[in-house]
Formats: sequence, structure tokens, C-alpha cells
Amino acid sequence: MSSNPQQNSIVKPDPSQGSDEKFIVERIYKAVMEQRLAPNTKLSEALLCETFGVGRMRVRRALLLLSSQGLIELQSNRGAYVACPDKSEANDVFAARMLIEPPLVRQLAQKSANIDLTVLIDHIALEDAAREKNERTEIIRLSGEFHTKIAQATGNKFIFRMMRELVTRTSLIVGLFGSSQNASCPDDEHSKILQAIQTKNTKLAEQLLISHLNHIQGGLDMETRKGPQDDLATILGSD
Repeated sequence: MSSNPQQNSIVKPDPSQGSDEKFIVERIYKAVMEQRLAPNTKLSEALLCETFGVGRMRVRRALLLLSSQGLIELQSNRGAYVACPDKSEANDVFAARMLIEPPLVRQLAQKSANIDLTVLIDHIALEDAAREKNERTEIIRLSGEFHTKIAQATGNKFIFRMMRELVTRTSLIVGLFGSSQNASCPDDEHSKILQAIQTKNTKLAEQLLISHLNHIQGGLDMETRKGPQDDLATILGSD
């Protein structure tokens, strides 16, 4: 007798990654960052239970965690949906990033001699490797995460959490209003920002960061929306 094909598609948590809830949260977060999981996609509890091979309570706790991070919206009597920013919110997100990120790179450039920039240097190497292999989804994910690494390098945990949420919202916005051409950051802009930080060129670091954010926002088409997806098992089951 053949095995149930649905059982073969179950994504089992890696014990080294902690609880089932954390594993589910990270899977959904990664899918959003790679723009494989579109805004307004319904996250069916039953399908998530089947996909991850866990009970409803674990799925519900994971959805609550994702909701607290602004990644999903819990709608009364309708269930959970991937957050779907509108045009106004998209503009607010970029305005917030303009207020936060330029001072961060200025701070890093001013104190670069006393700050461990390994997290940024290693990240650029990962981006370069992904581009060499033409790993499209990995390039998109890493492009967004570079900006959280800037916050991580400052050592401020609160700024890091804030930037993670803003970067995730940006990924949703690009997934909703962007195209395949602007889904990831331009190839060399991150390297130029890092170089300006390393050489203590505070003014250039700020200018490059501002130009970079303008480049991302300018590539969006706010009049066109992409539709949600329904193949959760395939999306969340892929690496």
C-alpha cells in the first residue's frame, strides 16, 4: 500500500531551531522575506497544521507571534492573512526608514574603528555568493536582511527589532507593488555603503543609504497589486 502523499509533504521542525512555534514563525517570515508568500494570502490553520504536522494550539501561538510582529493580520471570524499594506502605509514605512537608517549608518561610520563590522562583511559575502549562483529567492531575502544587519551592528536590540519589522513590511510592499526587476536591492549598493562605513565617510554613507532607499521606493508601482497565493504547502515547504 502506498503512503499518503500529504504525509510526505509535512515539514518537520529541526530540533536545533527550538520550539515548533518558532520554526513555523521563521518559515513564514523567510517566505515573506523571499517574496514567495504574497500579501493578503490566507493562512489556513488546518493547512498549516497539515503542512507542519502539529496541532492547532501550536499554529495559533505561531500566528499570534507573527501578528505581534506586524507580519500577519488576524481578522475576526475570517482567520489569519499575510499583512497587506496600502499605498499610504507603504509611504509611511519608507518615511520611517528614512528617519532611522541614515543616522544608523552615520553612527557606524563614526565608530567603525570600535565596532565589529563582521556581521556586515559576512553578509555581503553571502549576497555575492548568492548572485554568483543566481539563487533568486536567496538574493531577495539577503537584500532585505542587509538592513537589519546594519541595526544589529550597532548592538541596539530595540533598534534591531524595529528594523526587522520595517524591513519585513518593506518586503511585503515590494511583493505587492514591485516587479521582478526591483525585488532585490541593486548589486553593488550595499557594498558601497559598507565601504563608506569602513572608511569613516559619514556623509557619503548617509547619502548612499538615502539614495538606496529612494531607489527601492522609486521602483514601486503603487497602482498595481499582485494577488494572493493559495499553495501554502509548497511555499512553506521549500527552502
